[in-house]
Amino acid sequence: MTQKVSKDKKQYDVRRRVQQIEGQFEVLRTIMAIAIAMLIVLVIIGFVSESPLSAIRTLLIGPLTNIRQLGNVIVLMIPLIFTGLALTVVFKSQRFNLASDSAFYLGSLIAAYVGIFSPLSPVLTIILALLGGMLGGFILGWIPAVLNKRFGAGELVTSLMLNYVIGFLVLYIFNNIIRNPDQNTLMSYNMPEGVNLGSMFSMGRTNVHWGLLIAILVGVIAYTVVYKTKWGYALRATGLNEKFARYTGLNTTKVVLLAQVFGTGIAGLGGAVEMLGNHRTFRWAASPGYGFDGVILATLARNNPIYIPFAAFFLAYIRIGADMVNFSSDVPAEIISVVQATIILLIAAQSFLGKWKQDRIVKATMEAQKEEA
Repeated sequence: MTQKVSKDKKQYDVRRRVQQIEGQFEVLRTIMAIAIAMLIVLVIIGFVSESPLSAIRTLLIGPLTNIRQLGNVIVLMIPLIFTGLALTVVFKSQRFNLASDSAFYLGSLIAAYVGIFSPLSPVLTIILALLGGMLGGFILGWIPAVLNKRFGAGELVTSLMLNYVIGFLVLYIFNNIIRNPDQNTLMSYNMPEGVNLGSMFSMGRTNVHWGLLIAILVGVIAYTVVYKTKWGYALRATGLNEKFARYTGLNTTKVVLLAQVFGTGIAGLGGAVEMLGNHRTFRWAASPGYGFDGVILATLARNNPIYIPFAAFFLAYIRIGADMVNFSSDVPAEIISVVQATIILLIAAQSFLGKWKQDRIVKATMEAQKEEA
């Protein structure tokens, strides 16, 4: 009996060691992907710029040298946190529902519509606008999920098609219902005074609105739900092995559907927060694309909600840095696309640093076998 307990303990120790190695592998691979991507960009800048050292310095530390630009980084990371969390929850179910982009766009329109026409007090109008944006996201996440369940249509295809449909719908409502005809530019009526999230604190001439606190709270809630609740355990089990989860008695269909609905709802809420926090009028003639940025963030954060704010800060930082480089040198801001593409490519490549992980696991297993012998 004692021998069996000792053997089980050693097997448990081996499994725990393997899990530690896999965790270290994911962290190392992410860091290496970012480092390689940044190195490639620096090399490109060195070839294309007439003053490469100045451009590189601006890209790497430019946002830190100006309090206003650092404030812009924080403001930009707010919508990125929402879409990153949205895709993280969706991807946990191993589904690729990309309706978060149209959900963010629709959520911002709903918030603007409610803000303009609501007869309620500013506080109640803000609450109603946020709930409306979230509800719009819920609906958009539900559509591809139900189409997959009923007709077997892939969520990736249907959600991408849905993005176009919602894009034209939002543009129609914008042009025919909330657009201000007295303005020469494409913009809606102004939202009433007080219908905004206000300033949380100021950094230079940049006001960081209270949407930052909402984003952090949503991140904490998402992490708690995914890692501290029964439903979160069911979601993670379904994402790891859906067939096994179904055989254990979990309602995987419901889990997958709710993950897509709730995840996309977060994106809709993000659109409403962005509209009420940064804008007085609706001006987007097309989606700002934050939903697709969520794919980059979920990839960087390894689908863990707790890391999304850090990934959002990194992406916002290099984008503001790229804008500063574009403004002050001859390097185009699109250089940042190289960083994003390289990071996704390297992190998605399973063979990248795969030999290192395999060697570490084999070594740990052999050491355990020698101890057992």
